[in-house]
Amino acid sequence: MPDDAAARAAAEARAAAEEESAFSHAAVDPDATAAYGDDPDQVIDFYAPREALSPGGGLAPLVVVLHGGAWRAPYDRRHVTPFADFLAGRGFAVANVEYRRGGVSLPEQGAAAGAGDVGPVAGRWPETFDDVAAAMDALPALVREFLPQADPRRMVVTGHSAGGHLALWAAARHLLPADAVWRINRPAPLRGVVALAPIADFTVAEKLDVCGGACRQLLGGEEGFTARLPYADPALLLPTGIATTLVQGRADTVVPQAVAEAYADAAAKAGEVVGLTLLEDVGHFPLIDPAADACAVVAEEIAQLAW
Repeated sequence: MPDDAAARAAAEARAAAEEESAFSHAAVDPDATAAYGDDPDQVIDFYAPREALSPGGGLAPLVVVLHGGAWRAPYDRRHVTPFADFLAGRGFAVANVEYRRGGVSLPEQGAAAGAGDVGPVAGRWPETFDDVAAAMDALPALVREFLPQADPRRMVVTGHSAGGHLALWAAARHLLPADAVWRINRPAPLRGVVALAPIADFTVAEKLDVCGGACRQLLGGEEGFTARLPYADPALLLPTGIATTLVQGRADTVVPQAVAEAYADAAAKAGEVVGLTLLEDVGHFPLIDPAADACAVVAEEIAQLAW
């Protein structure tokens, strides 16, 4: 119908404008950078808080940022440095984590992914997960050395899109299968998780073909997807016992609202209440765009858990 076509065109135009705005900001250099491994991608950028969050001053809550980009190599941490700087301007200490992502697909990799893919594959198994686990384990010591203004006892993990998946996964490592090398014996010492438009339920995301089958690529194709799902899908790693909020734009066409809702439903079935903040007329990218009102909402959600 013509009205449907017009609505689709308007939605596409809005999404394009939102993406353009989010990527229009100049990258912001960190105050310090530290390595948590030997690979060039195993680094964390640190941003010192630029104002006190409380009248008494003192150490600032630490926000760990895990960037998105479908776990694919072209999207690195630089695109969220304006978001990290925005949070630092709000009085948070910020750690912006880099991790290994998928490279250019080889013919056999494309076949394994089941889609004859060209271009970057989503993620690297197991390296992407190795890196997030290693970064989280290394953070307390690195923060003491490189970001002394931060209080690692008040740590909130946030992530956007694929980074939202990694944030939820990082908070659920104590629920991983017993043979998982990333498993820890007790819940991570986090104040909470704020996942932004997260790829939070792999089964639903695959049904919706989120990011061109990125979840299936991340886990190594059809065979890997089935076998590795219990080790990677946050919707299967519940309840975490860690305060969790999802922030989702209702107009998001990249990672649709249904993915976040599926995770929240899975949490409820597991006996855990997960907050779900739905923003009207907001798509995928305003959540990390300092120029967008949605970004201020994200900062407030983080503050509620950090304190």
